[in-house]
Amino acid sequence: METKWIKMLEEEPDLEAIKEAGRIIKNGGLVAFPTETVYGLGGDGLNKEASRKIYAAKGRPSDNPLIIHIADLADLEKLVKEIPPKAKKLADAFWPGPLTMIFEKSEQVPFETTGGLATVAVRYPNHPVALVFIKESGGFVAAPSANTSGRPSPTLGTHVYEDLKGRIEMLLDSGEVGIGIESTIVDMTVEPPMILRPGFITEEMLKEVLGHIDVDKTTKERLEGVAPKAPGMKYRHYAPKGELTIISGKSEHVREAINKLLIEAKEKGLRTGVIGTEENIEAYEAHVKMNAGKKQDELTVARRLYSMLREFDEEKVDVIYSEAFSENGMGQAVMNRLLKAAGHKVIQV
Repeated sequence: METKWIKMLEEEPDLEAIKEAGRIIKNGGLVAFPTETVYGLGGDGLNKEASRKIYAAKGRPSDNPLIIHIADLADLEKLVKEIPPKAKKLADAFWPGPLTMIFEKSEQVPFETTGGLATVAVRYPNHPVALVFIKESGGFVAAPSANTSGRPSPTLGTHVYEDLKGRIEMLLDSGEVGIGIESTIVDMTVEPPMILRPGFITEEMLKEVLGHIDVDKTTKERLEGVAPKAPGMKYRHYAPKGELTIISGKSEHVREAINKLLIEAKEKGLRTGVIGTEENIEAYEAHVKMNAGKKQDELTVARRLYSMLREFDEEKVDVIYSEAFSENGMGQAVMNRLLKAAGHKVIQV
């Protein structure tokens, strides 16, 4: 299969190309497209065969649910059995935007899209290309991140092409995305609602609207032996090819520990990498050093994270050591992704 790669400006969507992409989706094909978070791999969310194609293209476990993307709030009613009052509050506050909500699914949504679950994850993205594309595709686009399963999510069209060339019909490329990590996922089928995956819409922001919200323990811990309720909960995700370890503790102790580990790795003949804050990065003696940004600027760290992990692959790094980051605000999402990428391998110093 030849993958057609169409480039455009975010603020100037190529309507003819997007209409062609919409026809591909309606005919059961796959199209990668930009959102404000990461690039998505889209198929018809109401077509069970299209959902199967998404899993196959990514090499994704079929019990890992897909998110259905809509471009009209009225379309939510077609996907779910009911819309709880608290969900309406969150939709008013954060849609369109980087928030996914989980509901009891309607009969129209096939189990192939939901990973076999009776619930469905729904998002209304805030990106001009995505919104036109979803409408041209019939209004219900199931889309995980547009990467092969387990790899760092794509924040550039080149990342998508690298992973999925020859597996999908088309790539709509509007350049680098704005946020850089996936949407926040909130389960609205429980009371109080529960964060299943942290993201740009933070726990503090959600509490301002709802008053109280729980956080699933799997945002920090491994999920073993049960089906994941939302994308990114169970499996090792976002991972570079090199072995990643997170070092947590006081800044001076982290610097000392990482440099000791770097010396040991080099003695074994390994190519080394470090993810460090702007304040510390020059102190490290790694082959490849990635500046994540200032320690308190979690937005910049989030935006750079997946690109940094992919750059380590390009540099053929064998082992990577990363500083831990604050778990306040967006830092909660950054640490969630790092823990998944590291397979929860953390050294406390």
